[in-house]
Amino acid sequence: MGVLDGRVLIVTGGAGGIGKECALLAAREGAKVLVNDLGGGLSGGDAGDAGPAEQTAHEIRAAGGQAISNADSVADMASVRAMVEQARDAFGGLHAIINPAGILRDGMFHKMNDDDWDAVIAVHLRGAYNVTRASIGLFRDQQDGAYVHFTSASGLIGNIGQANYAAAKLGVMGLSRIVAMEGAAKNVRSNIIAPFAWTRMIGSIPVKDEASAQRVARMKNAMRADQVAQLAVALCAPSAKDASGQIFAARGNEVVLFSQPRPVRSVARLEGWTPQTLIDLALPSMKASFTDLGASASVFPYDAV
Repeated sequence: MGVLDGRVLIVTGGAGGIGKECALLAAREGAKVLVNDLGGGLSGGDAGDAGPAEQTAHEIRAAGGQAISNADSVADMASVRAMVEQARDAFGGLHAIINPAGILRDGMFHKMNDDDWDAVIAVHLRGAYNVTRASIGLFRDQQDGAYVHFTSASGLIGNIGQANYAAAKLGVMGLSRIVAMEGAAKNVRSNIIAPFAWTRMIGSIPVKDEASAQRVARMKNAMRADQVAQLAVALCAPSAKDASGQIFAARGNEVVLFSQPRPVRSVARLEGWTPQTLIDLALPSMKASFTDLGASASVFPYDAV
């Protein structure tokens, strides 16, 4: 017996990394899986290939599970709607979507071109919108559905050179939160995961010095995609019904629950504020509570468990 017995899932980005591990684990836990992957390169700039998604589906079938493949782009709504229907036609329903599909086009913001911005937003944010919008009516009608979208420490905390990626991933956070709030009465859940795992996306980070090389080596050995998959699959299970609208991280064998934006401190002045009094009084009084500009390594300065 698995936690997903009798369930039908779509897993995007399922040809490699986190997506593939999610698809394989979901099948082992009893789900019937549609494995989606465009089969393109990390930057999303090529035409793609149907072979990688089918390879994952083949592995599932070879192990005794049920799976089909799809090589369309999550950035295209018509293709995503067809993907939902493909899962329903093949397996008789759909109950959850795990959506780690993504690309990277890193660069300092002052050097970023429009195409690199648009491409990352299209896959990550528009893609999250597409897979959710194409299935939300079904999930609400059957009063049963779960989404697991993926955010990033680049969005939640920040990482130099990833303004496009960070903006998209914070957008996914907002989308997931509203879907969870609006879906609560219909048993439709949505959560997001910030994954810490060695994938080809992490492997693209440039190593500039020995300290960076050591850090990357630790990541490769201690933070694996299959560890992230455990959490993603668990959040799709009907028995995880109390978890919705949350932000998680999976970092090695550690599962992290993130806080969500809430007021930290406030100041008031009965006679009102002017720009000068804000500069003289309000901002200095709040300074001790400012969030620093450190990247994720400053928030997680310890090795993965």
